[in-house]
Amino acid sequence: MKKYFSLVLFAHSIFAMPFAFIGFFLGVTTTTNPFNWYLLLAVVLCMVFARNAAMAFNRYLDRDIDAKNPRTVTRDIPAGKISAKEALTFVIVNCVLFIITTYFINPLCFYLSPIAIFVVLFYSYTKRFTALCHLVLGLGLGLAPIGAYIAVTGQFNIVPVLYSFAVLFWVSGFDIIYALQDEEFDRSEKLHSIPSALGRKNALRLSSFLHVLSAACVIMPIYFMDFGWPYYGGVVFFCAMLIYQHRLVKPNDISKVDRAFATTNGYASVVFAICFLVDAYLRTR
Repeated sequence: MKKYFSLVLFAHSIFAMPFAFIGFFLGVTTTTNPFNWYLLLAVVLCMVFARNAAMAFNRYLDRDIDAKNPRTVTRDIPAGKISAKEALTFVIVNCVLFIITTYFINPLCFYLSPIAIFVVLFYSYTKRFTALCHLVLGLGLGLAPIGAYIAVTGQFNIVPVLYSFAVLFWVSGFDIIYALQDEEFDRSEKLHSIPSALGRKNALRLSSFLHVLSAACVIMPIYFMDFGWPYYGGVVFFCAMLIYQHRLVKPNDISKVDRAFATTNGYASVVFAICFLVDAYLRTR
């Protein structure tokens, strides 16, 4: 069993989970729906199953590409640590578990679950035909806050939608930064990405623009809700992390991509979520 979980990187899983907690507790603290440990566990399980399926499917579909790329040749399937069939089985099992779990949440989550699975799996195909693959990845992770909110309330609302757009633009922006490492390889293999299509300089400009949109989306909920100082502090920290990662990576120096991608964004999501939760607690006590 341990070898299967090597397909899933915890560092990459930390991005969306905090926003799922934001969506969940937004539903609990702004509506008449009570807190429920069972429901929280179900949301966490859905996040785990969806992330397992998405990451394992990416490894499965990209196995031949990974074998050619010096940066990814040591990944589990090309390295022979796990077979392609085993990886695909892991994907299918997690997809089924995801859908089953949504059945026990509410009807709307269950009806939307196949669409959610399609989106998170579809990303792995997109680099084969569009440079907008980064936005598809952002869309997949952006389902976390609105999905968790729907799990609690069974309905949509503008504020969790704003958080979903924040995640979409944020993830798309930092995935462009991450893809800088494979710019030449992608171009040589005719794979699509923003860096291979636009070059480093313009790719970083687009990434910056997407992060401005993300910052706007975490600020806009202020116009729909009454927040306190913890939330404002979280917004400042989140925006500071966006700025900081762009100071780490330059068109002529991408040596700090890993720090900009994993460390900075991990802190951004976790700290922002903690600030939101503290603010929610203070507003409702």
